[in-house]
Amino acid sequence: MRVDCEGCAGCCIDWRPVSPVTLDHERRGPRAPLDDTYNLVPLTRDEVREFVDAGLGDVLTPRLWEAEPGEGIEIDGIEVASISGKPAFFVGLRKPPKPVAPFGIERTWLHACVFLDPETLQCRIHETDLYPDECAEYPGHNLVLDQEAECERVERAYGGERLLDDTPPADQQGLLLGPHALGAKLFVHPDPERLDGVVKRIRTRELTAADRAEFVGVAVGSHPGSTEVDDERAREARERTLEADSWAGRAFDTWTEAVTALGNVAADAPNPADVEVARGAPETPGWDAIRKDS
Repeated sequence: MRVDCEGCAGCCIDWRPVSPVTLDHERRGPRAPLDDTYNLVPLTRDEVREFVDAGLGDVLTPRLWEAEPGEGIEIDGIEVASISGKPAFFVGLRKPPKPVAPFGIERTWLHACVFLDPETLQCRIHETDLYPDECAEYPGHNLVLDQEAECERVERAYGGERLLDDTPPADQQGLLLGPHALGAKLFVHPDPERLDGVVKRIRTRELTAADRAEFVGVAVGSHPGSTEVDDERAREARERTLEADSWAGRAFDTWTEAVTALGNVAADAPNPADVEVARGAPETPGWDAIRKDS
C-alpha cells in the first residue's frame, strides 16, 4: 500500500463544501451518525486513555448513531443505536474550522483534524506514540473491507493519483470488528438518563466540555469484550478531561472564533503558527524533508 498525501489530507479534512460531487458515504443506511463530522477517526480505549494522560482530553469527542424506530433507545426524542438497551458510541478527534488549501485550491475555511498543520497539511503527532492506529493504517482498513478510500474520492473529484498501490497491508492492527470491538473501540454508556439534553446537542454541534468528558470517561472505564464500566476509572478520566487545557483545545477555540463561513476563502485568517505553534503545537517537517528522506 502506497499513497501520495502531499497537498491532499483528504482523509483529515471535511472537504464537502468544495467537493464537485456529493460525499455522503457515512450517512447511508439506517445508522447514520448523529453528528456531522466527516471521517471521524475512531480511537481505541487505550488511545483515548493516552490522550487523557497527555493532557489532550479536550480534543476528544463522541459519535452516536441514529436507529430505526423501535431498534434503539429514545433520548431527547431521537432513536439512538444501542447495545443491550444502552447507547453505543465511538470516541474520535475533534475537527475545528481551519484555513487550508488542499488539492491545489486557494486557502479555504474547512473543518480539519485538530492535529493537522494548516500550512503543510501534515499531522503534528505523526510518528509519535499518540498517532492513532486508524490513521497509521489508512486506507488499509478500507482496502481489506473492499470499501472506497478517501484517496480515490479525491482522485475522482480533483484528478491525479493518490492511491498508488492498493495492496492491503498484511499486518493490520486496529481493525476491530464485531464482538472484538466492544469495550475496545465501540463503547456503551451505562446510564442513558445522564444523556438527557446531550444527544440533542450532538445533533446541533453544541456539545459542551462536560458532555464530551462524559463519554471520554466511559470509554476509559470500559472493559474490552464487555459492556461493563469501571466507575472509578471513568470518574477519574472524566475529571482529567475537564481539567485539560491543551494547545490544541485552545487553538480550536481561536479557529472557531476566527472562521467566517465554511467554504469561504480564508485570505484574512490568522497565521497558523501564531494560533498553534505559539501555543505549543509540534512543528511539522514539510514535504521537502519527506521527499529528501524517501
